Amino acid sequence: MRHAWRWTGIGIVAALAAWTGQPAAAADHEGTVVVYTAAQSTIVQAVGPMFEKKTGVKVQFVEGGTGEVLKRAEAEKANPLGDVFWALAAEPLAANADLLEPYTVTEDAKINAIYKKGMAAGRVQPNNVTPMVIVYNKKLVSDADAPKSWKALADPKWKDKIAYAAADKSGSSYTILATLLTVFGDNAAGWKVVEDIMKNAKILPSSSRVPKGVADGEYHAGLTYEDAAMRQVAGGAPVGVIYPQDGTSVPPDGNALIKGAKHPKAAKLFLDYAVSKEVMDLLAEKFSLRSARTDVNPPKGFPPLGEIKAVAYDMEWAGKNYQDLIKKWQEIIVRVK
Repeated sequence: MRHAWRWTGIGIVAALAAWTGQPAAAADHEGTVVVYTAAQSTIVQAVGPMFEKKTGVKVQFVEGGTGEVLKRAEAEKANPLGDVFWALAAEPLAANADLLEPYTVTEDAKINAIYKKGMAAGRVQPNNVTPMVIVYNKKLVSDADAPKSWKALADPKWKDKIAYAAADKSGSSYTILATLLTVFGDNAAGWKVVEDIMKNAKILPSSSRVPKGVADGEYHAGLTYEDAAMRQVAGGAPVGVIYPQDGTSVPPDGNALIKGAKHPKAAKLFLDYAVSKEVMDLLAEKFSLRSARTDVNPPKGFPPLGEIKAVAYDMEWAGKNYQDLIKKWQEIIVRVK
């Protein structure tokens, strides 16, 4: 769920409860929880009522992009108004470890250990995992001419034909930036590839507009995340999805307990439920999201992870260097646009 959207304010208020199938006793929680999330509104609307039915805890969802949500929490640091981060890009979330309280979810043993690395010493819990991909419009680009690699997007023939969300606003676009630097190197040569791709790109304000813009024929191709691209395919849009031949990342989204949360017991109930098999099965079946759990099948039609050329993506490096990489990216945009 690597999204970054405009600020949308307070979202749905729904009641939630413990996944034993029985409402939790009133003494077991504070009765309400405030969840800051970058999840799609449709996912919020699906999971909220489920959690309400199982726990009896009222929830306020505050929806926004990863960057906006973290800025809000930073501004509230002395008096936190949120209790939980849910489905944020894990790198910037882990980079803000001072906002987080350690917590281990009840079914931690079911979470694949590979996705726990670089997660702020356990302060961030893996949620869903999302390969970064290239999407292209089949009416505008033949399969033979489609860009098979990230490097192909640096060709001048793609000038103004590529969609890319702003990396300083979009969690998925930041992940793509860090992925490019993993593939090509965080050095002069690697940044030259990034600059050449940015010369060709139209910079959009939100990640959700990338696959939609490609599907609608506004752009020939786009840099995006797997589930957003595959939803366009499932919806019948004329798009193709490419797992770059030069390698891509498969990072997790993250959840976390906000330090100083006013409703810590209810927050922990939410964190446990968010990665439960019930929720992860729903997200895979209805929302095309891969799970970080070891006992959840991939969404229908998705290639096995073993068929994707994955790079050794360093979550800790990407998190710690967030500000520096964003600054360099912004300098490129000023220079080439």
